[in-house]
Amino acid sequence: MRTDTPLGAPPETPLQTLPVRGPVTVVRGRPVLDVVIPVYNEELDLERCVRRLHDHLARTFPYGFRITIADNASTDGTPDLAARLDESIEEVTAVRLEQKGRGRALRSVWSLSEAPVLAYMDVDLSTDLKALLPLVAPLISGHSDLAIGSRLSRSSRVVRGPKREFISRAYNLILRSSLATRFSDAQCGFKAIRKDVAERLLPLVEDTGWFFDTELLVLAERAGLRIHEVPVDWVDDPNSTVHIVRTATEDLKGVWRVGRALATGALPLDRVRRPFGDDPRDRELTGVPRGLARQLVGFCVVGALSTLVYLLLYSLFRLGTGPQVANALALLLSALGNTAANRRLTFGVRGRDRAMRHQAQGLVVFGIGLLLTSGSLAALDAVPGTASHGTELAVLIAANLAATVLRFLLFRAWVFPSDSGATTDHDPRTDR
Repeated sequence: MRTDTPLGAPPETPLQTLPVRGPVTVVRGRPVLDVVIPVYNEELDLERCVRRLHDHLARTFPYGFRITIADNASTDGTPDLAARLDESIEEVTAVRLEQKGRGRALRSVWSLSEAPVLAYMDVDLSTDLKALLPLVAPLISGHSDLAIGSRLSRSSRVVRGPKREFISRAYNLILRSSLATRFSDAQCGFKAIRKDVAERLLPLVEDTGWFFDTELLVLAERAGLRIHEVPVDWVDDPNSTVHIVRTATEDLKGVWRVGRALATGALPLDRVRRPFGDDPRDRELTGVPRGLARQLVGFCVVGALSTLVYLLLYSLFRLGTGPQVANALALLLSALGNTAANRRLTFGVRGRDRAMRHQAQGLVVFGIGLLLTSGSLAALDAVPGTASHGTELAVLIAANLAATVLRFLLFRAWVFPSDSGATTDHDPRTDR
């Protein structure tokens, strides 16, 4: 049994992007898969879980494997039982940590493991083990970077109470709405990751508790890594010792922290990216627009919010000034915010480098928009009769729609070109 208290942070990794995905290298005498079971005071379930998992892997897994028991400072008979299992089963290793935290245990064991594929599962074995090989197969073949079991897939079969069902779905809805995640189930205790990906991601993950794997998934997805989802059969453990309220509170704090870090560009996700594909032609294409779909979505979202701000400001300024002055002031203020938002959220430009230049170019684009909207108001004034406030707004909306297309083209080709050399957050999934 190893007692690895000072496992701490993993070693520094190179800053260049990850290499192209490929199948794992099978080395004789070295396990391909390392399954970690984090435990805290689990003396009643541990031996049953380990022996059942070992039997399943011995019968179904075609490569060498290891089962690592990660004891999180247990105070009952768990450490002694883990040591006996370590001595009696060749493929089982026990590790003792003197601090609690599932995330801390996974980080520690994964950082030291030599296996090219790393996984973990809860000791209660709520997930049917038949899903284990489908979980890790895409990582072994080189198809995916991470894999998760999903209880929320349509083809999953789940047995659990309404309280846990509601909490799980509500939590994943919060992730989707606040962090724009696309994976379906962040909390299922059944996940796997490639070792080379873990080496890059683990230094970026701060949480050491239950939010650890959610943070890992969010950062992996934002970096453009491929997450494979496996529908699972899952039966709730009625004797689970997880404190739901405390865990939910810590998770919400983690969501806020990660969301803020992503919004400010504080995370160096560029070192976790992969090339688009393993075909050399994917990296030699020239003249092909990159990231167009993602930029269009971001631009539309920012544009919609900017339009609402613009209309609100115009209505406020219109109370004390004429339509031309109100339009110019509202458009100027909304344009400054629009350029800043598009710079960071749509085109992924981080830091202060060229920020003033981008704002100056954005003001030129603003001037074009001002000409279009002011021209539309001048045309409206030339029409006989007095136009209502509602008519003014309708004309301005139409003019802004016309200016929006031109604004996006100018932003993409002139203000934030992809070859400008600025530090950007590039998502390889949207390159085509």
